[in-house]
Amino acid sequence: MRIVIIEDEPLTAEDLAETLQQVDSAIEIEAVLASVKSAVAYFQVNEFPDLIFSDIQLGDGLSFEIFKAVPTSTPVVFCTAYDAYALDAFKANGIDYVLKPFSSASINETLQKYKKLQQNLSKPEPSIKNILDLFENRLSQKRSSILVYQRDKIIPLPVAEIAISYVENQLTRVVCFDGKSYVVNHTLDELESMLAPQFFRANRQYLVNHKAVKEASQYFGRKLHVALTIPFQDEVIVSKAKSPKFLDWLANQ
Repeated sequence: MRIVIIEDEPLTAEDLAETLQQVDSAIEIEAVLASVKSAVAYFQVNEFPDLIFSDIQLGDGLSFEIFKAVPTSTPVVFCTAYDAYALDAFKANGIDYVLKPFSSASINETLQKYKKLQQNLSKPEPSIKNILDLFENRLSQKRSSILVYQRDKIIPLPVAEIAISYVENQLTRVVCFDGKSYVVNHTLDELESMLAPQFFRANRQYLVNHKAVKEASQYFGRKLHVALTIPFQDEVIVSKAKSPKFLDWLANQ
């Protein structure tokens, strides 16, 4: 079975590739693509594989845009941390998904579904356009608050008060403009999907509010160093791959 992985986080892509080959040693990973642009370029000159595993939100856009640019009937499995609304959208359109963080069991289940799909050639092809439309509508909806935890209290916190969110000791925290910090019961991936486009995922550890960015400066290896409007103990660095997208977001948000 020939598989292409579309994922902008190298460690996640490596983990997925290893898991796939552990589940089925006959699997051949033909390519690992890290952006919408590189994936479109690849599929314009290469044959589509038997199956595609793809993240949803890449550094330069939604992965659905790839399949609008280069239409295919190849089954696509989306690796996602999105909420139940989004998962219902997948089910309604016949596209499978695996939740992050994935496991050998979830990957194996997905591969079994793919094999059954191949045996049922009369099954309607999934509509990538419908999925893209649903996600664009979802992303355009602004969430006004999230729930945070402080000792035994559960507090609705206005999104506008959040300056930055980050991961520390496997807990996701948010820091407000007034300096207060809270634990939230969401992964950073989930917060990214809930709070976009006002917030930008600088890297695996930080999600930054546009209003919290004081300035950005050139850093080693064509990365960007982000200075915040609030005191913060860590350096926020945007990777080389995400820097163009970050600057576009900074200018246009």
